[in-house]
Amino acid sequence: MHDSTTTRPRMRAISPRTWGGPDVLTMIETDRPVPGPGEILVRVRAAGVNPTDWKARASGGLGLWGDPVILGYDVSGVVEATGFGVTLHRPGDEVFGMPRFPHQAGAYAEYITAPARHFARKPENIDHVHAAALPLAALTAWQSLTETARVRAGQRVLVHAAAGGVGHLAVQVAKALGAHVIGTAGAAKHAFLRDLGADETIDYTRVDFSEVVRDVDVVVDLVGGDYGARSLRVLRRGGILVSLVSAKDAPTAEEAGALGVRRGLMLVEPDQAGMKAVAELVRTGKLRAAIDLVLPLEQAARAHEHGETGRTTGKIVLTVS
Repeated sequence: MHDSTTTRPRMRAISPRTWGGPDVLTMIETDRPVPGPGEILVRVRAAGVNPTDWKARASGGLGLWGDPVILGYDVSGVVEATGFGVTLHRPGDEVFGMPRFPHQAGAYAEYITAPARHFARKPENIDHVHAAALPLAALTAWQSLTETARVRAGQRVLVHAAAGGVGHLAVQVAKALGAHVIGTAGAAKHAFLRDLGADETIDYTRVDFSEVVRDVDVVVDLVGGDYGARSLRVLRRGGILVSLVSAKDAPTAEEAGALGVRRGLMLVEPDQAGMKAVAELVRTGKLRAAIDLVLPLEQAARAHEHGETGRTTGKIVLTVS
């Protein structure tokens, strides 16, 4: 029988007081979660920061929150305890993942519980900061390119916002799949993209990509607006536009079909096979997260302010002491 007088261990976490600007983010103290059947308890060492975090903070996102609301999806840490039936991970294992998305994961916290299979073993050749930068963005790139677009060696892949969080990982994943990669970014980031393996770079501030690119097999659109419609025109017949923006910000399937191309509107999902594939790319030196800024958990508001400038190169990560 449960003893109601027993107090649960507590933990710190970042929670928005209400939906709004970065200043709504507050450090709270709440009960440490307990792993249920099939779940693990992870002591968080680092939490990645993604656009979905600050968009959710501003508006409430899809509304799939727990009580209390705790932001964050990307996590790297150490297994503290396992729930009934878990044999995949053991206490002491270093793991990383993007659990529960798009439901609340609660990564901006000292501890997190989630299904064991939403995590994979952290690659030994990277630290927790670099591991926490990967899951959501790298899984987005992996699922977009291998499952939605089914990229094959020799195909031409255009990545928009190629120096950003998802973009810089999509460039590397496409290269690992054997593609010829073209990336759009400001001129100051072209050397960075070439270092990641991009074959061609386009300065979107000076050139309309739709006037200089032709016969592309796959476009990865992380921008939205008129980028989607313009991207349809650079695809070869049978090519695909992978839209990683909201449905209202992407061209319709009918607009794509009229031009003899396809549109895939994709939302990333927790995926252990994908996480293992990402980990293998990291282990073999084919994939690395570029880190733009590292801040302690209590400076989450500053991390969001920095991310919302839209000028980051790579990822922002919060460390949890």
